[in-house]
Amino acid sequence: MPQDRPIQYRPLSASGPRVASIGLGCMSLSGIYGAADDEQSVALIRHAVERGIDHLDTSDMYGWGHNEQVVGQAIRGRRNQVFLATKFGQTKPPEGQAGQQGNGVNGRPDYVIAACEASLKRLGTDRIDLYYQHRVDPTVPVEETVGAMGRLVEQGKVRYLGLCEAHPERIARAHKEHRLNAVQTEYSLLYREEAEETRAVTRKLGIAFVAYSPLGRGFLTGALDTLADIDGRRAQHPRFQPENFDKNRALVARIEDLARARGCTPAQLTLAWLLAQGDDVVAIPGTRRIDRLDENSDAMGLALTAAEVAEIAEAVPKGAASGTRYPAGGMKGVYL
Repeated sequence: MPQDRPIQYRPLSASGPRVASIGLGCMSLSGIYGAADDEQSVALIRHAVERGIDHLDTSDMYGWGHNEQVVGQAIRGRRNQVFLATKFGQTKPPEGQAGQQGNGVNGRPDYVIAACEASLKRLGTDRIDLYYQHRVDPTVPVEETVGAMGRLVEQGKVRYLGLCEAHPERIARAHKEHRLNAVQTEYSLLYREEAEETRAVTRKLGIAFVAYSPLGRGFLTGALDTLADIDGRRAQHPRFQPENFDKNRALVARIEDLARARGCTPAQLTLAWLLAQGDDVVAIPGTRRIDRLDENSDAMGLALTAAEVAEIAEAVPKGAASGTRYPAGGMKGVYL
């Protein structure tokens, strides 16, 4: 497949800015999937920006502040070339208990304000383009949380608002309190039931849908062949456990066959399928490698026919993946 295809842009909601339809999720730059080198991470981000990939997605939870610091360093002198998204709302669990219990959450209005100030400082900027509540706090009405986020917009510290992993009913309530421009949920060929239920609401409300983990946490790249390839946090995820791995790997093999026939990589075919779901969808695959970033970005130039889109979906039927999206503790905090 030809390299360095032009970057394609999509509107981030009916009234929002245009961003690269495939951006860069920065989570893996903080040791989530094995060791990361800050100097290499900065080079990766700057390469992305030079290519025109303006949508960078980070969080105060990724490395508990480290990720925002790396992103801030990378965009220094380039701030106006970047659409910068970050998140708040997850709190650090007791040492060694994250996998079992999941992270804590905090959606109280005073915390929203304090978290934003801390993120601005780490990022080295005076504004955040898109500010998400990373995980719902079920003990705080979403109207109160989003109300505080709205005050940040009024103060000029934040431009647009979003929610992550929120149930459609909660999204509708939040949108009445203050306009949302984006909702972020895991969405890939492997996991799409909850995402598609969410999109039924976001499309109706004119909210963009941001797909994280669009490559199934690396599974859909075809690079993870055996359990020996599983590293970092992947090892905690049910999809990679021995009782689930082979079944999921067999699904990936079907995508590999289709990609081979199409003359592209499995990752490119997967991302092109996702973008073909509608102009309201943008994706933020993560990587630590420049060659992978370029590979992913080139999927923007891969046009699929309606027949191809259907064939890909049939190869990995909805609900066919084995294992939940997160370990038990993490599952308690999603789609709330």
